[in-house]
Amino acid sequence: MDIFTLYVGQGALAAVRAGNEAVIVDAHMPECDDVNSEQIEKSLDHYLAKSNVCGLIITGLDRDHACPAGVDSILSRYQPGWVMYPKVFKDTDAAGEVFDIITRHENRRARTSLPLVRHSVRVDKVEFRNLTGLASCFTFELFSPHMDDMDNSNNSSIVLKLVGLDQNGFRYLVTGDTETERWDSINRYFGKHLASDVMAAPHHGARSSLNAKTLLLVNPNTVLISAGVDNSYGHPYGVAVQAYQQVAKHVFCTIAEEGKCLLTRRIGNDFHTHLVQHFAPTEKAL
Repeated sequence: MDIFTLYVGQGALAAVRAGNEAVIVDAHMPECDDVNSEQIEKSLDHYLAKSNVCGLIITGLDRDHACPAGVDSILSRYQPGWVMYPKVFKDTDAAGEVFDIITRHENRRARTSLPLVRHSVRVDKVEFRNLTGLASCFTFELFSPHMDDMDNSNNSSIVLKLVGLDQNGFRYLVTGDTETERWDSINRYFGKHLASDVMAAPHHGARSSLNAKTLLLVNPNTVLISAGVDNSYGHPYGVAVQAYQQVAKHVFCTIAEEGKCLLTRRIGNDFHTHLVQHFAPTEKAL
């Protein structure tokens, strides 16, 4: 098992491999000065070249996680068997476009040997939090969202533990943009189940998503932060990075060296994260 956290500017997109399968988490593919969709697609293609992409998890419907162009690219290029998103959400400027794209792919594949299946999830609406039938090489444990705390799009995020079942498998906590108050509820109901080896920092390392008790309950070896170089939000916040460093052995952010992807894997009893450069953009004809 390993995790590839791509540099996508101020947003999120990661892929996880275990055995011969892979799961993609989020779909930000911007067109900006320091990275473009072509570079992201090339890097993702290279990482997933020998993997069967089982599904796409869209943790939230804000554009920096559910970029319509990114969702369309992933559904077109990798033909995942399913797409997962929050069951109830606060409407966003991207949601309508994203659902139109999913519907188009669903209709296109409806009579093929690989139909696209939708999984809209909410922890208070599933019979079992351990979601089954999604993959052979992964397990999926759902913690959020819950109707009681879905007061904004951030707190409508999917929080889910993804565990690889191959020889080097480990526990990866997917966190979306979940904010501090929602973490209080998750801690109260599911705290003893949160422990994970690797944690995606919620909301790009924002202070508003930092929850000290959550961090202690997760007790990660490694924290991975996805944020854009010189972003206007100031992510990741220094206080958040310091808190992660006090608990985790390793903390990495995609803003390193003016924007790098992060490749994380288990090495013996520890975890190593390597900085990976995107492929250079193709020169455009004058």
